[in-house]
This record gives sequence, structure tokens and C-alpha cells, in this order.
Amino acid sequence: MDNIVRESSTDMEAATCFSDEDKNPFIITRTKDATIERLRRWRLGERIGSEIEGAISPATVKMDNIVRESSTDMEAGTCVSDDDKNPFIITRTKDTTIERLRRWRLGERIGSEIEGAISPATVKMDNIVRESSTDMEAGTCVSDDDKNPFIITRTKDTTIERLRRWRQEALVLNPSRRFRYTLDLKKEEEKKESLRKIRAHVERLRDKIRFQEGIPQGTGESPQFSLVPNGDFPIGQEQLTSLTRDHNISALRQCGGVKGLSDLLKTNLEKGINGDDADLLKRRNVFGSNTYPKKKGRSFWMFLWDAWQDLTLIILMVAAVASLALGIKTEGIKEGWCDGASIAFAVILIIAVTAISDYRQSLQFQNLNEEKRNIHMEVIRGGRRIEASIYDIVVGDVVPLNIGDQVPADGIVISAHSFYIDESSMTGESKIVHKDSKDPFLMSGCKVADGNGVMLVTSVGTNTEWGVLMASISEDTGEETPLQVRLNGVATFIGIVGLTVAFIVFFVLLARYFSGHTKNEGGITQFITGRTRVGDAVDVAIIILTIGVAIVIVAVPEELPLAVTLTLAYSMRKMMADKALVRRLSACETMGSATTICSDKTGTLTLNEMTVVEAYVGEKKIDSLDGNQLPPMLTSLLIEGIAQNTTGSIYVPAQGDADVEVSGSPTERAILYWGIKLGMNFEAVRSESSVIQVFPFNSQRKRSGVALQLPNSEVHIHWKGAAEIVLASCTQYIDSNDCLVAMDEEKVNFFKNAIEDMASRSLRCVAIAYTKYYRQSVPVDEEQLSQWVLPEDDLVLLAIVGLKDPCRPNVKDAVQLCQIAGVKVRMVTGDNIKTARAIALECGMLTSEMDATEPNIIEGKNFRALSVAQREEIAEKISVMGRSSPSDKLLLVQALRKRGHVVAVTGDGTNDAPALHEADIGLAMGIQGTEVAKEGSDIIILDDNFASVVKVVRWGRSVYANIRKFMQFQHTVNVAALIINFVAAVSSGDVPLNAVQLLWINLIMDTLGVLALATEPPTDHLMQRPPIRRSEPLITNIMWRNLIIQAIYQLSVLLLLNFEGKNLLNLEEDDRNHANKVKNTLIFNSFVLCQIFNEFNARKPDEKNIFRGITKNHIFMGIVTLTIVLQIIIIEFLGKFAKTVKLNWKQWVISVVIGLISWPLAFIGKFIPVPDTPISNLFKRRRLQRNSQLIN
Repeated sequence: MDNIVRESSTDMEAATCFSDEDKNPFIITRTKDATIERLRRWRLGERIGSEIEGAISPATVKMDNIVRESSTDMEAGTCVSDDDKNPFIITRTKDTTIERLRRWRLGERIGSEIEGAISPATVKMDNIVRESSTDMEAGTCVSDDDKNPFIITRTKDTTIERLRRWRQEALVLNPSRRFRYTLDLKKEEEKKESLRKIRAHVERLRDKIRFQEGIPQGTGESPQFSLVPNGDFPIGQEQLTSLTRDHNISALRQCGGVKGLSDLLKTNLEKGINGDDADLLKRRNVFGSNTYPKKKGRSFWMFLWDAWQDLTLIILMVAAVASLALGIKTEGIKEGWCDGASIAFAVILIIAVTAISDYRQSLQFQNLNEEKRNIHMEVIRGGRRIEASIYDIVVGDVVPLNIGDQVPADGIVISAHSFYIDESSMTGESKIVHKDSKDPFLMSGCKVADGNGVMLVTSVGTNTEWGVLMASISEDTGEETPLQVRLNGVATFIGIVGLTVAFIVFFVLLARYFSGHTKNEGGITQFITGRTRVGDAVDVAIIILTIGVAIVIVAVPEELPLAVTLTLAYSMRKMMADKALVRRLSACETMGSATTICSDKTGTLTLNEMTVVEAYVGEKKIDSLDGNQLPPMLTSLLIEGIAQNTTGSIYVPAQGDADVEVSGSPTERAILYWGIKLGMNFEAVRSESSVIQVFPFNSQRKRSGVALQLPNSEVHIHWKGAAEIVLASCTQYIDSNDCLVAMDEEKVNFFKNAIEDMASRSLRCVAIAYTKYYRQSVPVDEEQLSQWVLPEDDLVLLAIVGLKDPCRPNVKDAVQLCQIAGVKVRMVTGDNIKTARAIALECGMLTSEMDATEPNIIEGKNFRALSVAQREEIAEKISVMGRSSPSDKLLLVQALRKRGHVVAVTGDGTNDAPALHEADIGLAMGIQGTEVAKEGSDIIILDDNFASVVKVVRWGRSVYANIRKFMQFQHTVNVAALIINFVAAVSSGDVPLNAVQLLWINLIMDTLGVLALATEPPTDHLMQRPPIRRSEPLITNIMWRNLIIQAIYQLSVLLLLNFEGKNLLNLEEDDRNHANKVKNTLIFNSFVLCQIFNEFNARKPDEKNIFRGITKNHIFMGIVTLTIVLQIIIIEFLGKFAKTVKLNWKQWVISVVIGLISWPLAFIGKFIPVPDTPISNLFKRRRLQRNSQLIN
């Protein structure tokens, strides 16, 4: 019984209070058993600072919690919210409602009838079963990952444990080099720890603010905030830092609020700072710049050190030193240095070339990372809105912020309308915080989640929490790509085969030597038991060891996974010139597999150069857009709505003859320019009324609104947005006599027809309306006002305008190129369905009027209303989705991915971020895109042009193509070198290719080969193929054909030379030692020249003309020329170093002809047809057939 009591109490504690206590120190349900440590915790969490004495009751602790949290009842929220979110958590079944029990049964997947009593454990276990079955249903990825650690199809969501697993499984000779450009797991954990500390500090500030809000005003005295002058400013950086970092609202009041603080910083809240060079320099000297100290990049010597870490190179160096010492001891310094020094020099050459290549690569990545961090935003200086780099922001700047912007520095809100900030980057919680005069402090690095506002910058750079954080984690921790992981698997398999061959050769050579089966150049047996000196035996053993290790170096394709990084670094640099900034390496290669692109319309397919070309004002279409025909009251209301209901601005230069400067989004600029034509004086109109409340443009509701108080106490509410949506809320319009007229059905149809007519001519339709409101109905309290929803019914229609945004000149060709390449382009736009249809026909997405019908064209709301299965089925057919919201775009992406598509999505708005993240490749717009969209994307299209998206597809395919070229070239060398040395060692006990020669071949094959082939620029031929399937083997049937033909040819010729070379070259009468050296030199020379000629073949694996575009690839031509020159030097001048002899002109001709034959052989081989089905799939199919026959 005691045990039962004990267990039940333990269960109750485990179920109810432990988790709460862990989360909240202010909940203690039973104080008489509470530990001293438990009581200390809630005291440390309490912010008053007074000494706590006496007895403690649960009520005392709970009351303290209420004071601390002020408006939040934590105890009431936890359990209920969990139940609401998860039907599989029921903590107390005996009081549970029938409806609650029905909910978890409906969510249950097993399908069996549920009877009898229900316990919380039953529900919890059912949840586990349900989640595990969901994981199994989630796709083949989980099972593939379990079977093969080298298959990761999507790295941006991969767990740290999953990434650690493939590293442990890989066969690696030099981990520091192989994993350099993968995610540094240790640094990633350090980064998370830094974030945790800063977020803990921010959370403490939040607690302090909550507690202060809970104390009635006047009950406590705030400490005096003293000002310490700094330079020309009455306030110093330390005071500013403590003000903003500690969110010190009392100190802000002592400074005189935002106005007083701006005076201290010598800033005009409306016009900003002067912004001249002297002013900016003075502010940077006093308050610092908006930069943070960056960790120095790795020096060349660090790359040199990394290259030394290769185990095989270390073994070779040890062997070289031993050989050098032994050679000098036995043969003297004049002759004995040669063997050891030649191996050492070859190793040093490989290390130097490798380090130079890696260093150059790292510099490219540093430049690209710097470009990623450079954000441009608007700032007000001298009354003008100008674009400036985030690094140029200074203390005192006035910065306008709109939805999706990143807060560039610490600061204070000057003015705000429905202004909400996402502080998750600092706090780790996805909690949206409302900012107003009560909580005006903004933290650098946070994002604007909704609304708009203007901020005063108070701290920059390392004087902000974000700057401290970025300074500590500024070094890029790298990222692996799916192709890189797969190639590590290939390298591991080949490496195991190579190691096996190397061990066999090593032991066979040792066995033959010590058993007396090998002879020296004079034909005398090398080892005779009891007669051969130990030094000679050790010397031969070292030579055999170096040969074995050199075979390992050639066999293990250490450079193969690194080839991905090299080609990506090259591609990323070139893509910058093509107006694409790659944020995630994996996206660059994934783009080569893209089967569909979901593109925005405005700015991507069109020029994003809006102009008002047509307008319906009052009751009719106006002929002239300058407003001469309009009645005065209607014109006044229109101008008022245009000037106040906008996020744009107009700057009129002091010189009267200079053009006005209009800023804002393209739509806003077009309407503001139209307002100027109507006679609008922007500043004068805005000064005539005050803004009460603003409803910022929302992509869901597709309109924006503003409430204005006029001097006569009247309240006008202006709306602007999607024409058909605003029109639906209008009940009146103003006629040509300035009279209000009721909107009858005939007039509604007239305006609807006008909208459809403009939309069918690809015009964007925007309606402008207003209504009067009673001043007494407007909330007076600031908090109530912030929650006030602007009235949007019974509006008076003022105008419907048509904005022309022409298609980009080259967009039709780009869409057509995608269609040829097997990539379907779909338009997803928030515009009217008729406008979208017209643009789609103009761009070539829809080929004819017959195609322009459902389901090819669909509205977002109709797609949203479909079931999941219906959405998946219809998603395949959709070419145009109009009047879509960001959630519709997300649903489309999910449906297409479930159908097996590799989806690329373009986006520019904050609400596009989920779709950009969900897509396989997220493409954010560089000009119109918000910082939230850019941060959620994988690639930023810098010029917002769809043609640049197509260029990214070409580069993505080029990455795969270049890796395959290198693989074909490298595997041919691997196969030939391994088999030649293996056959020669087993049959004769001698190998034609020694250690130094193998190291030179490895340099050609790896470092130089990857530079030559992985930097091949993309060609139009790539866009004439279908997309590369993710499951497609890395080595295609075409590659197998080419590889086998070249390998068989090289093996046949070189083995023939090895066994019959003396006869064929008429060397029988020569000295045996000289004859062997000539034969082996010819084999080595022919082998190297075969690889040089085969490099040309590898350029075009599936094209007959291997020389097309060769003059454009200067790197390829340079490396081939360098290789040929070095080969001639090795043969003719470095014979002692490479164990070669000089060849006569006939032997050189023979070597060149042997290499040259690979060209016509490759040309003829390309006429041999290969099956479309991969060879690996044929073997799998036969195995399945055999298994099914056995079962039958």
C-alpha cells in the first residue's frame, strides 16, 4: 500500500507540477515539502530586490508571480493551450468531457474500435503511435537515411545528429580539409550557446519591464539618469547604451522623451540629420560605426597546415626521411639523397598546390559572405529619403521601417502604426511584440512583423546586443550539400576498393621480395637469406611501402567531394555577375533538379515600372489624367487620400526647376505621381490633418487604410486596395456635380465591367474610397486605439485607376527556354485573375485562349477550398493562380512537393517567407524583397528579373554536369592506374609506375583535374535536357560507356607495353636496366598523355564535338598547357627525381599517338546506344524478378 501511495504521488508530481516548476519558479503547489533550492529559485527570479523573510505560502509565491507577469495568468494558460493544440494530451480523464474524448479518437490513426476505460497513459501512447506512423508516411527519405547515411535530399532541415552520422561513416584521409566547407558542428553549438546567453539577457529585460508595468505610477522613485557630455553631444555612448539595452523607460522620460533625446543627439525627428560627410564622421567618432569586428580569415599558412594533415602524405614524408637517411648512410650523400628527396619534393609540391587552390577558394567565399550581410535600406537625411547600407547607419539617424524590414540598430520608436516586431532572433521565442510609446525600444537584428513606423537610432555596432552576437559568431560555419554528401559515399566506396588493392600490392611485393622472387636491374636475386644486408632489405621495404601508400593516394578520391565546393565557389562568383546571390550552397545544385518554378508577376515577369494610364473617377472614365475635368470636392478628397494613405513620400528640392523625388513601392510611386498631376502639394496636404490610426497594407486583405482628423474635428477614413474588394464595400459614389449618389446595381455592374476591361488589358486595378466617421466613436485611450479596427463598410467610391506594368522584354524567351528544359513555369500573383491571365498569355505561359480556362487558371480562394487530395491532383495542371495569398502559395508548394516535384519559388513579401522555406529553392527578390523574405530564401535575385532565375537553373545544371565530367575523368585514371600496378605486381613483382610518378598522376587527376573540369561555364545544351532527378545515379549510362571504352583502351595498350614493350620498341639488345627504364618511362609518359587527351573527352560526355566553346574556358586551356609543359620537364630534365630516362623523338611520337587515339575512339563510342534505365536499376529489377520467382 505504501508503494502504491508513493507511486501515485510520484505520478501526480510528474504529471502536474514538475514540468511547471521547471518552467516557472513562481508556481509551488506544496510548500511544506519544498526544498531550500526550490525556494531560492523563486527568490532569484523575483525582481523587486527586497529581502524576503518569514513563512512562505503558496499564495505568497503565486501573488508574486501575478505582480511579476502583470497581465499574464500563467497558471491558467498552460494546460488549456496544450489541450487545444494537441488532442492526445489529457492530464485528468475523470473530469474530461465527451467532446474532449471524441477529439482524440478522431485524431487516432489505427482505426480500431475503442472501448472501455481511458487513462492519460493510453492517450499519450496513442499519440506516440500516431506520430511514428506519420513519420513512416512522411516518405522514403526516413527509410533511405536509415539505410544509407550518404543520402540527404534536403540539408536545410537536417538535424545535427544526421550530419554527424555521415561524417563518421566516411573514409577520410584528411578530415580538416575534407570537412572544411561543411557545417562546423562544434562552432554551430558555440553559436547556439552565444544566442542562449544573449536571449537570457533579453528575457531578463522583459521580466523587468513586465514587473515595472505591474507597479502603479508614483509608488517608487526612479534613480536619477545623469548625462555625461561626449564631444559635441550632451549625451555619451554609455548613457545611450544603458538606456536602450536595459529598456530604461524612466531614463527616457528624464531625457524629455523621444523629442528630448533627439535634441540631445542633434536630430530633427522629421528631417533627420544633415547627413553631410563631416556630420557622419563626427557621429562615427563619438558613437561608433554600425559594424562589428570580424574575425580574420584563415591565412595561407593555415591552409598549408591543413594540407599537411593527410595521413598518407605524413606516412610518405616519414618514409622519405627514412629513405633519405638510409640512402646517405649506404650510398653516400652524392647518390643516396635521390630516392628520399624525390618523394619528399613530390609530397611538398602536392601540399603547396593544394593549399594555393584552397586559399583562393576561401577568398571567393569570404567576398560572397560579405555581400550577403550588406543590407540596403531607406534613411531620412536632410528631409530626403535616401538608400544607404546598413553599415552606414549612424546614431541620430531617422529610419522608416515597413513590414519585413530588419531593425538596423538599437533605437526608439518615433511614430508607429500597428507596429509589431518579431524578436525571435534575439529571444528565441516566436512572439510578436507590439511597439508604441509604452514600449518604444527596438533591438537591432529584429524584424518588422506588421505595420510601419519610424525609429531614432541610439546605438550601433558592438554597442548593441546584436553587434556583440555577430562579432562572436561572424565566421561562417559552412554548409554541406546533398551532392557533397553523396560524393563522400562514392569516395568511401572507391577508397575501400583502393585500400584493398594497395594492401594486396604491398603484401605481394613484400612476399615476392623476401621469398627471393624479385631480381634487380642486373638480373640478380635481390634478397638472399643470410647474405642481404639489413639496410638493403629495409630500403626495399620502404620503397614498397611508398608504392603502396602512393596507390592509396591515387585510389582514394579525396578531391571528389571537394570538387563540389570548388565548382560551387566558381559558380557562385559567376552567378553574382548574372545577378544572383547564393545564400545557401545546396540551393545552387538543387536548382539543377528543379521541375517547376512558381513565380510572382509584378517585378519578376514585369518591369515593375507602374504608371497610371487609365482612371474612372466619379461616374465615368476621364479622358485626361491631370484632373481638369474633376469637381473640386472630389479632387480634394482624392488628393487627401493619396497623400495620407501611403507609405511613400515626395521630396521637393529647394531649386524650383529640379524634378521632385518620389519614393515608395512602384504602386505607391505611380499613384503619388498621379496625385501630383491632380495638383497635390504633398507636404501641405499632410499638414492639414493628423493621423489617428493606420491599417497597413495586408497581403491577406489586399488593402490599406488610414483614419484622419481634420481641423474641423471631422474624421475621414480612406481606403485603397484591390479594386473589386474595395468596390464590394462601397455603397455610394460622387458624381460630376460633387453629389453623393447611391450605388445601384447598374452602377456596380458598370464599375465591375470597367475593372474587367482594364484587367483583360493587363492593367493592375486599384480602387480609392473613403467614408466619414463620428469623432466621438473613435477610442480616446491609446491602448484601445491601437486595437481599433477601421470601419470598412458603407464606403464612398472616389476612383478606380488602371496601372500599366509592361512585361520584361526577354521574359517570353526565358519562359520558352524553361519549357524546352522540362521546367514548368507557374504564375502565382495577388493581382486580379483577368490581369494575371493577360500577362500569362503575353509571357507564353498560356499558349492560347483555349488554355486560359480552369483548371489551368484558378483563384486562390477556390484552390484553398479544395481538400488535400484535390489540391495535389489539380496542382499539376495549374499555370496561373490569381488573387492568391501567401498561404495559397504555401499550399501550392506543399501540393507540388508531395507530387514529387522539385519546386523553386520566388517571393518578395514577409508573408512569403514560409513558402520560400518550404520550397526546395526559395528565390527572394533583391530590389522589392523584404529582409524577412531574403532571410528565408536560398538565393537572392538581385535584379528581380525572371531571366536571372533561368540563369540560376543553367548554373544549377552546370554544377551537376561539371561534377560528372570530373568523375568520368577521375574514375578512368583510378581504374587504369590500379589495374596496371595490380596486374604488374602480381605477375612480375615489379610496378611500372613508382611512387613519385603516382603522386604526379594524382596531382593531374585531383587538384589540376578538378580545376580544369569543375570550372566549365554552362552551355545552352544543358537547357535541352530534362531536369536531373534527385534519385538519378551520379554515374550515368553514358558516363559508364565512355569510361569503360577509355579504361579498356588504356589498359590494353599499357599492359601490352609492360609485357611486350622491349620487343615492340626493339630494346632486347640494350642493357636490361636501361631497357626497363625506357619501357617504364614510355608507359608513364603514355599514361599521362592519355589523361591529358581524355580531359578533352570529359568536357563533353554526350556531345560529339568535344572542342565546342573550348577557347572560352581559359582555366581549362591554361591547366592543360601547364600539365604538358611540366610533363616534358619531368621526362627530359628530372629523370633522377622521377626515375625516368630521356625519350627520343620516335618514343615521344609513340606516346602522343597513344594518347591521341582516345579522341577518335571517344567519337566512335558515342554512336553506341545506351539504355535510358540506369544500370543499377536494371540489376535491382533482375534481383526482384529472381526473388519473385523463388517465392512462386
